[in-house]
Amino acid sequence: MQRIQLTENLSFSRIVHGLWRLSDWNMSNEEVLQLIEDCLEAGITTFDHADIYGNYTCEKLFGDALALKPELREKMEIVTKCGIKLVSDNRPDHGIKSYDTSKDHILASVDKSLENFRTDYIDVLLIHRPDPYMNPAEVAEAFKQLKEEGKVRHFGVSNFKRSQLKMLQSYLDFPLVTNQIELSAYQLENFEDGTLDLCQEERMAPMAWSPLAGGSIFSAENERAENLRSTLERIAGEIGADGIDEVLYAWLISHPAGIMPIVGSGKMNRIQSAIRALDLKLTREQWFDILQVSMGHEVA
Repeated sequence: MQRIQLTENLSFSRIVHGLWRLSDWNMSNEEVLQLIEDCLEAGITTFDHADIYGNYTCEKLFGDALALKPELREKMEIVTKCGIKLVSDNRPDHGIKSYDTSKDHILASVDKSLENFRTDYIDVLLIHRPDPYMNPAEVAEAFKQLKEEGKVRHFGVSNFKRSQLKMLQSYLDFPLVTNQIELSAYQLENFEDGTLDLCQEERMAPMAWSPLAGGSIFSAENERAENLRSTLERIAGEIGADGIDEVLYAWLISHPAGIMPIVGSGKMNRIQSAIRALDLKLTREQWFDILQVSMGHEVA
């Protein structure tokens, strides 16, 4: 498995396993543990979480499974996020959906995540969404305290645009290590608005959520989606891919930014599709063919 070096002492597996839907998979602790072990055996060591996933349940489901074989903790990187507050029976004090990047909330969220995972450290903590009420000095204070206490080793952001990332980074005396953003051949916003450019400028490898466009690329009934599917199917044949999902992963992986796709499936055969994409080679013309069909016009 390829690895991406984020800092001198932190690397991620090129394919990241996402646990957003863990609570939907209806797995026993033993089945979740088996999935974790299968991922590790395949070279996927990075697992992506957030406190809110599964209505605030997925972190604990993962931790309960990991407790069956705690020695696996040292073989993986746990990423989790905080900052979104959902209205939930599991958080009865939340009156409305909102963002909270206050120091107190960040510290409390991390303590709860550590309890859920049954671990004493998180490898990377991300601020889940840009907070229009953010006090970056407070975020920096929280990050510094968590780092000094050894509770979190590295920090990053998720869904931050160029100006938002630069603003937060300016308050920190250590680098943010990643920005987790939506990237796919069907969702080009972060390619076009400078978000990916900044990642490259900062030598910051991004994580890509929804690399298959949330499955819409397979089912959307519009001219753009149909043209893109047709192109992906043709290129799949040209490069020996087993399906267009592999081409979609390969399209991201081949980009020089070091994009790390997050695969949010509980089925190992679907995870293996992303792994196989690591061995697929797109020519520059094939890459632009996919881009231009998605844009609906030639590049300027």
